[in-house]
Amino acid sequence: QVQLVESGGGLVQPGGSLRLSCAASGSIFSINTMGWYRQAPGKQRELVATIGSRGATNYDDSVKGRFTISRDNAKNTVVYLQMNSLKPEDTADYYCNANIRRSFTDYSGTYWGQGTQVTVSS
Repeated sequence: QVQLVESGGGLVQPGGSLRLSCAASGSIFSINTMGWYRQAPGKQRELVATIGSRGATNYDDSVKGRFTISRDNAKNTVVYLQMNSLKPEDTADYYCNANIRRSFTDYSGTYWGQGTQVTVSS
């Protein structure tokens, strides 16, 4: 069993900051890519940012320069999303995603967290 648990969402004013965390736990042999996605009401889920096991990052153009994705180097099972200069259009449910291999003989699978809500409003 593998679980991804997000935390850190909430209500923030435009221009403010939030830091999201996501911790993976359970039967984990290795984790490749981890990432954050978001889904606004009435819209499809979209990529926000990803980070590979060696630290390579990828961002959607809408968040470049404002958001930073990182991983805990010691544990390698925790991913963060530092969100600065938040805008009302960043309002969405944010989901953690990870590509996880559960054992040496297992194939990698994609796992999702339950989501955390971010609301940017004055």
